[in-house]
Formats: sequence, structure tokens, C-alpha cells
Amino acid sequence: MKKIGVLTSGGDAPGMNAAVRAVARAGISKGMEVVGIKRGYVGLLNEEYVNMTARSVSGIIQRGGTCLYTARCPEFRDMEGVKKGKAVCDKLGIEGLVVIGGDGSFRGAGDLSSLGVPCVGIPGTIDNDIQCTEYTIGYDTAMNTCIEMIDKLRDTTQSHDRCSVVEVMGRKAGYIAVNVAIAVGAEAVITLERDYDLDAIAAKMVKTMNTKEGKHHFIIVVAEGIGKTDVIAREIQEKTGVESRVTVLGHVQRGGSPTLRDRVLATEMGYHAVELLEQGIGNRIIGLKDGKVYDIDIQEGLAMKKPFIDHRYDIFYDVAY
Repeated sequence: MKKIGVLTSGGDAPGMNAAVRAVARAGISKGMEVVGIKRGYVGLLNEEYVNMTARSVSGIIQRGGTCLYTARCPEFRDMEGVKKGKAVCDKLGIEGLVVIGGDGSFRGAGDLSSLGVPCVGIPGTIDNDIQCTEYTIGYDTAMNTCIEMIDKLRDTTQSHDRCSVVEVMGRKAGYIAVNVAIAVGAEAVITLERDYDLDAIAAKMVKTMNTKEGKHHFIIVVAEGIGKTDVIAREIQEKTGVESRVTVLGHVQRGGSPTLRDRVLATEMGYHAVELLEQGIGNRIIGLKDGKVYDIDIQEGLAMKKPFIDHRYDIFYDVAY
């Protein structure tokens, strides 16, 4: 291939810039022209792009967000929109495309591949909810942000003998919630994957308060997909008598400088994506399996079911007091 494109789509995630940098520099090193498409598929349809050079991606590896910006594109869910995207690629001479994003972005990449534009997807989402990979770019940074925020929150929670009910991201997945709950020493974690019992959680809190040491401050981590964090806090307060406050960490989890893990993995995945396009191979998702970068057919990858971290969830409740 002589010319490839790269775009970021869907929710932003720390490490996307590292992946963009890797794609640009790997492509250039292989004699390709690399085009950065702004605002995801919306930018593709509107022909918003920049020609990338080794210098234009200098100094972005440490930055959060995405230098190419991102957007959601309802038009690309319809095959007519995809055909328009194919026409734009033909017009600009783009022979292959690297798509950094999540499930929805990969469906668009699969459709575009079926029309003759080879696409390779790189998983970039803080929720770690892409089925065919053990790890997604941005996941580690988001969890470290949660830890930092909750550690600060615990200081004031302890000072006032309160219960802090903290909502973390994870619209359909509780991976962030479970890992963060372990890391901050929370007393309970609530996710969509497991049933929860507020009476049991409250009884555990009361029992802890009545021990000789008498602990009176608590952290409960809730995945946002539960959707009623305020109700949980109110019921906990009613059942225990402990003043309970809700803290929603929100989009702060998407920002910040990516961790070493996110920078390194994004670079490896970006490089591998270019290697595939160099061989004319598309309709693939890059993933991590047994600690190694690999690739899989897009449709096959999207059809997979990702197991929940049940063992880690059980460990949490065995060590949470």
C-alpha cells in the first residue's frame, strides 16, 4: 500500500495518541503516505483530514484524549453511509484504514472492509469491554485515575465517619469497578455481572462498626451501568445510620496522561496494524491474548463473549472487611 489512513472513533481513551503516533511513524518508515482523519467516520464522510509526518506526531505520546478528535457517526451504521465512506477513500487514494475505537467502530470497519477498503481495528476504550482482547488501550490509565481520586476521597470520608458510594465508568461492564475496589480497599463492589444484596452489605458495615476496633468509614464502588447510585446510597444510610454520599467520577476517567502500559501496548498494536495493511490484509481486530499482540477476523472477534473476572470478584469479597 502507498497510502493509508488512521482515525479515532467513539469514546476517547488515554493512549489513543500513542497508537496514532505508532501508525503514522510505522507507515512512514515503510514508505507509505499516512493521512489522519479527523472526528472519526464523521470526518471521513466530510473529508476532514491532515497529512501526517514523523514530526506532526512528535510530542503526543504522553497526551490524553486524541489529537485527531472523535465523534459518533449514526450515518455510518447504514450501508449507504459506508458506501459514501468507500467513495471518499477512493477519491483520496486511501488504500487501507486503521480504526481506533470500540465495538461500534469495528462494525463500521468490517462493513468498509467488505466494500474493498481493508480496515484494521485497534481496541481503544477505558471499559475493557472488547470481547476478543484481554486488554484495551486506556483501561489502565482510567483505573489509576480512579484510584487516585478515591484515595483522596477516603481522607474526607474517614474524617467525617461517612460512607462514600463511588460511581465509576463501565456502562455494560464491571471490570473497572472490581479492580478499583480491590486496589482502594473498598468494603463492597456492585456490578451488573453479579447480583447484589444491600441488606448484606449494610449488615457487614454494622458488624464492622460494632467490632472492638470500630471502623466507621466505608467505600462502596458501583459500576455506572447499575444506574441508581443515588438510590443505593440512600438505602445504605437508612439501613446503617451512616451518612452516605455519592461521588460520580464521570469523564475525568477518560482524561490524563496515559500510563506506561497504555503507551507501550498502543505502540505495539499500532505497529502491528500497519504490518497487516502492508500485506494487504484487512477486516482484522488487533488484540492481546496470553500477553501477546495478535489479530482476529472482525466478525469473529465481535461475536465472541468476554468472560467476567469472577475469581477476582470472589477474592475481593474474601479480603474486604
